[in-house]
Amino acid sequence: MVDKAQIETSCVEQGHQLSSQQYQLLADFVDLLDKWNQTYNLTAVRDKEHMVERHIVDSLSLLPYLSDGKLLDIGTGAGLPGIPLAIARPDIRTTLVDSNAKKTRFLQQVKAELALDNINIIHGRIEKVLLTPYEMVTARAFATVAEMINMAGHHCIDGGQMLLMKGNYPETELMALPADFQQQIIQLNTPTDAARHLVILQKMKTVKR
Repeated sequence: MVDKAQIETSCVEQGHQLSSQQYQLLADFVDLLDKWNQTYNLTAVRDKEHMVERHIVDSLSLLPYLSDGKLLDIGTGAGLPGIPLAIARPDIRTTLVDSNAKKTRFLQQVKAELALDNINIIHGRIEKVLLTPYEMVTARAFATVAEMINMAGHHCIDGGQMLLMKGNYPETELMALPADFQQQIIQLNTPTDAARHLVILQKMKTVKR
């Protein structure tokens, strides 16, 4: 079992103050991820300590940038960043979407075992599922910024935000963005040596004529 104290220490070092119960839920999530990963290959990260840094703390780096409202995590995979965010912000209704059936089965198990009543899990391709628009759309980069807008931009309400996690500064990708999104790029502080940037895209409100 992963040490809850390790998760607490790593979170506090990054400025994330959570409750003892939330740290325990994050530890339980890592244990489930490690257990299922041995059979279903959910993540290339095999070491639990590295899972804490590269998955848990990395996902929680979005916390300061969340608003109120509903959150949609596209291409969530093993529930990243959606599950850690849902644990840290139980007041936010979070929907996790992925096209991989074994990963959504894992997420259903996580929801049941951790009693995460604020999450909803959908198996399907994000560009084909029918959803009510969300205030926030998140993703850990699985495509270019423009491709993610094309796939999921319509799932974001006017005035809402897409919060897209990238590695290196995506200079070339940002040149191809549509005019109806305003961009802000933030360099994230994470415990790993790898570069991490957050692309915040504010969807312009439609002007009614």
